[in-house]
Order: sequence, then C-alpha cells, then structure tokens
Amino acid sequence: MVNRKELDPEESPSARFGQWLRAMRDERGWTQDDLAERIGCSGTHISAVETGRRPPTRRFAADVDRAFGTGDRFERQSQAVRHTSLIEGFPQYVDQEARAAEIRLFEVGVVPGLLQTPEYTAAIEEGNVKRGTLTQEQADERVETMVKRQATLARPSSPLIFAVLDEGCIRRSVGTSAVMSAQFEHLLEFAERSNTVLQVAPFSMGARRPFNVPVTILTTPHRSLMSYAESAHRGQFERESTFVLPLLAAYHQLQAEALSQTESVAMIEQVRKGTP
Repeated sequence: MVNRKELDPEESPSARFGQWLRAMRDERGWTQDDLAERIGCSGTHISAVETGRRPPTRRFAADVDRAFGTGDRFERQSQAVRHTSLIEGFPQYVDQEARAAEIRLFEVGVVPGLLQTPEYTAAIEEGNVKRGTLTQEQADERVETMVKRQATLARPSSPLIFAVLDEGCIRRSVGTSAVMSAQFEHLLEFAERSNTVLQVAPFSMGARRPFNVPVTILTTPHRSLMSYAESAHRGQFERESTFVLPLLAAYHQLQAEALSQTESVAMIEQVRKGTP
C-alpha cells in the first residue's frame, strides 16, 4: 500500500478504466491476487491494467464483469480504451446509434460520417495523418468504424434519418475532384431513400441557425431521447430528457428554416456541376 500509485481518471480512458477497476476491487476487499484468481490471470497483470500500463482486452473486461457482477459495463468501458483513434464518448454513442429508431443530424464543415463515402472519409483522415494528429493505423480504424456504422444502419428495420448539412459541408472540397463527385452522388442517392430526409442550412440563415457545433439526437424504439455533441477532444453523450428536449425543439426550428429537400438537392446538383 505504501507504493500505491494515485490514479487520475481524467488523464485517459485507460486511467479511468484502471481507477474504476481498483475502486470496485477495494469495495469488495479483494487484493489484486484475489481478483486475478477469480478471472484466471496474475496479480501483476491486474496491477498493470489498474495503473494504465497495459490496456484491457475485451476478454479481460468481460471476465471482470463476471467477477464483479456488473453486466457488460467494464466490457463497454474497455471499448473507449481500445479505440484510441476515436474521440472520447464516441464508442458509447455508436452503440446507441445502432439501436436507434430515429436519428437527427446537424453537421458543420464536413459531410457527417453516416453520409460519407469511404474515399471521402479516407481523404479526411489522410490529412490528419499528414498533420501528425493520427497514425496511419488509427486513420484506418476510423475509416473501418465509419463503414461498420453504415452497415449497421442498413438493417431490415432501418431508422429514420433526418440530416441537415450546413452549406459549408457541400462547398468545402475534400480530396480529389473524383472523391467529391462520388460524394455528391452518394448524397443524392441518400436523399432518394424512403427513410431519409436531407436538407441544407444555407449561409443566408445567418444568426437564425440555432447550432454552431455538430449535434445528433437519437430516438430509441421506446421513444426516449438521447443527444450527442462533441468538441475537438471529447464527445458528450446525454440521456437526460431535460437537456435533450430543448435541443430537439431547436432542431425542429433548424429544419423549418433550412432549404426543403427539393431545394437542397438542387443546390447539391449546382455545386457538383460547378455552377453558382
């Protein structure tokens, strides 16, 4: 106990996982060796995970859940540790997105992930690699995650998807002209689906646009609401309806002020053709 390392759960997902693991173990009065015996590893391994020196595997987290009787909470938390290329909070959001009955999106600057082609996503991540903010492996993981998200939503009971794109999303060039051409075509195909609505919030909306950051609102099959918004470094996943309902009201205002789907498709066609 003399050399017990203090943990800062705000330091990283690994530190947060380790701090929670230690707290649950202490609560039961177990030593590291006690827990190790219950899940079939060594006390040294438990120590390494608790102090963030070794990331938890999915199997390790599942074994811990069984030992503590915590359902799949440790297993879900371990996703944030393993997906080091994904912004904090995003893996938890993706889990809920895959189950949603309705998805409402607003995006600024770039086409939202659910509407991106793999080539468009790869072009964005290539820029991150060149700037040194991601490794190539992390960039590849982000592209893979995007593809899996879209595949999950192509299920028999597909959710309703309402997407409002700031005009900058279609004006900003990403990658080559071929990449942008394919992306425009993908957006037009998205607008034709029976379970989607695509709108553009034009620059002319000015201060009437209620959001300045990307916002997503999910409706579950049981009609409860959740929201997700992110800054440059962290995602905020909100389940409390008191906070989500005002966002939903603002989103309805956004849709009313934005171009209709017909007008939005016409604007995308004009940008694709290079006409003003």
